[in-house]
Amino acid sequence: MYKSIKNAAVLSAAILSLGACNQASKSNQQKMTDSTSQQAKIPDSSGFEKNIDGKQTHLYTLKNKNGVEAAITNFGGRLVSLLVPDKNGKIVDVVQGLSSIDGYKKAGSSYFGALIGRYGNRIAKGKFTLEGKEYTLFKNNGPNTLHGGKVGYDEVVWDAKQIDSTTLQLTYLSKDMEEGFPGNLTIKVIYHLGDDNGLNISYEATTDKTTVVNLTNHAYYNLNGAGSGTILNHSLQILADNYTPVDSTLIPTGKIEPVKGTPFDYTKPATIGSRIGDANEQLKNGKGYDHNFVFNKHADTTAVVKVVGDKSGIEMDIYTEEPGIQFYSGNFMQGTNTMKYGKDDFRTAFALETQHFPDSPNQPNFPSTVLKPGQVYKTSTEYKFSVVK
Repeated sequence: MYKSIKNAAVLSAAILSLGACNQASKSNQQKMTDSTSQQAKIPDSSGFEKNIDGKQTHLYTLKNKNGVEAAITNFGGRLVSLLVPDKNGKIVDVVQGLSSIDGYKKAGSSYFGALIGRYGNRIAKGKFTLEGKEYTLFKNNGPNTLHGGKVGYDEVVWDAKQIDSTTLQLTYLSKDMEEGFPGNLTIKVIYHLGDDNGLNISYEATTDKTTVVNLTNHAYYNLNGAGSGTILNHSLQILADNYTPVDSTLIPTGKIEPVKGTPFDYTKPATIGSRIGDANEQLKNGKGYDHNFVFNKHADTTAVVKVVGDKSGIEMDIYTEEPGIQFYSGNFMQGTNTMKYGKDDFRTAFALETQHFPDSPNQPNFPSTVLKPGQVYKTSTEYKFSVVK
């Protein structure tokens, strides 16, 4: 009798314990569901109020008539957040970023959302020759210079002026021989959020000495929402019949080769992950996609890139005046930074940087990036958002 009662008591306790565990599990699942169902929002601006080298940083918010919002800090000219509606009308933040200036400084050379210069992408062996003179740069990417050198435009405080609720102007004087580049380069970048849900970034620069210029933006995107997991199931299309293969240090070989028959053929929509694991020397060199695609000739009104989030139905179309784009599939993300939403885990965001080609100053057959006194460097790129039902 005692044994029977004891067993019944144990069984009852086990049932109660199991019920408690199930309840806790349901509670945790509910918390996760609540978290993922919450509307995204712009980070608290107080985290962006800081004095760096005597210049003040802030967070600026742009908003169009549809309620789409973009947040930009003048520290590095960084796109911090971009809030757009998904197919269900839920507001999603499609840009991977951090919640404070301190967070960006701690993240170091990840370039999250930053304006990149004086030369976006890589310059081989940290040197180039211009008008018979050799210039030497800081090598910050193995044997090469990447994204402007040791202190690129991603690390400086830009002068900011909010023109209106949809427009922010950023200016910066990059002095002669800053990071080894010749010429005082006067730069103006304008972020404009249109009522067509397009974020336009326009660049303008002049110099007092012959130099090289290649400006871009290094936003990391996840169209399912920052922190939502892998980007490998996103659909991608790039109107580029050719790309520039690279060596083991990610410097172009100088050749422009067709994408047909390779994992780089995105002339028709395919998922990012569909061929990323293929046995291919170029994928091995980049540890995935980290390559420049050469756009086909196209009208200004033609989107040269289309990306669709598999869960959100958010489509991002890219329009640009640039001849190429660097597609980076987040291969070096290691989960070391605490972002606005979770960690920057492996391949949880991608970058699409419109640009002139990498190492153009050393590649005479690539489009020129030389800017001379009296000339005006002028280019623009637009990222336009819609939904696929």
